[in-house]
Amino acid sequence: MNFRLATVCAAGLLAAAGAHAATELVIATVNNGHMIEMQKLSKNFEAANPDIKLKWVTLEEGVLRQRVTTDIATKGGQFDIMTIGMYEAPIWGKKGWLTELKTDAAYDVNDLLPAVRGGLTVDGKLFAAPFYGESSMLMYRKDLADKAGIKVADNPTWPQIADLAKKIHNPPNTYGICLRGKPGWGDNMAFLSTLVNTHGGQWFDMSWKPQLESKPWKDAIGFYVDLLKNYGPPGSSNNSFNEILALTNSGKCGMWIDATIAASFVSDPKQSKVADQMAFAQAPTAVTPKGANWLWSWNLAIPAGSKKVDAAQKFVTWATSKEYIQLVAKTNGWANVPTGTRKSTYASPEFQKAARFAAAELKAIESANPTDSTLPKSPYVGVQFAAIPEFQSIGIAVGQQMSAALAGKTSIDDALKASQVAADREMKKAGYYK
Repeated sequence: MNFRLATVCAAGLLAAAGAHAATELVIATVNNGHMIEMQKLSKNFEAANPDIKLKWVTLEEGVLRQRVTTDIATKGGQFDIMTIGMYEAPIWGKKGWLTELKTDAAYDVNDLLPAVRGGLTVDGKLFAAPFYGESSMLMYRKDLADKAGIKVADNPTWPQIADLAKKIHNPPNTYGICLRGKPGWGDNMAFLSTLVNTHGGQWFDMSWKPQLESKPWKDAIGFYVDLLKNYGPPGSSNNSFNEILALTNSGKCGMWIDATIAASFVSDPKQSKVADQMAFAQAPTAVTPKGANWLWSWNLAIPAGSKKVDAAQKFVTWATSKEYIQLVAKTNGWANVPTGTRKSTYASPEFQKAARFAAAELKAIESANPTDSTLPKSPYVGVQFAAIPEFQSIGIAVGQQMSAALAGKTSIDDALKASQVAADREMKKAGYYK
């Protein structure tokens, strides 16, 4: 081999070695708009960090939850970064399944909204970084309320909401109120848990005994079924977020209580026929303001035992930073930034101008407290869920019973009795009590 050929071969080997030196991060994420946008913008991260390559695994929420739960529980090591909810973060952090996130001064962890940060922290350690967060709020047609001669309060009560629903109900043109009815622990039960909370109820007492046949549960579910039967759209037991969003945007819903993230869609003239008429207030209250509105966030977390912690930490920091929010604003406009995570976003005049729901959304998030969301003392963390592993199966079982009661397939008392039996069986099986 001549000298020139040897030199060329050596250079080629060095280049190949350099190409293989990049750390590949496999990121499991959910297929919603904000996360898909993160994938598009991540080319900026790769350009700034040429030694890190990103590989995306994008899944529907249910499939994502199943895949990451299996992987982390079995220490499968398929993923270097996982998108997890506020439900999983404290449970997995407590079990030692997640790596504690270390942030520098530039990241400004104190800029994170306290309610959201609190839901991701165990014993003072942050185990996931919020990508976007939400609470729930009242979205309503101001034109219909005005026509009925009613001024909606910033903090309305459920009796006031029922009164307004009655006055603006004009089927089939408009239904007085739309609420989730489709069964699921994160579906109808997300809303119904908040309704029970504000009626003075809870999932479990301090001995972990389920409370599903208590007076607050009976009051809340009775109120809900009557409200939708009288003033809701037909087929409410099948309606979830997307179905109600479509109804609201077509002008069919006079009121809707749901995730604050919906506010940006219903107030967007490109999506909603009634965008100019939509107004916003806090989620309604009954006996107590505690737990009246939910709290949720999608977050990035690093599995414990990861071999690529430094690179993963670098990406998580970038994707949940102030700078990332500025990048989205610059690329897509302030109306499209991920919200519900940082004080600085809500302090931005540009964001306030682009999002007229911003003040109500921030107030809702700040008022939610996952460690004190029920009138009687409760042993669990969470507003619209209890952050224990058993809650998923309990929530699914109860959700099916509540949907059946709404559809008139069973009585409220029978639905609550069956729910109590299912929850009791699950908690005994898990060893909470005998």
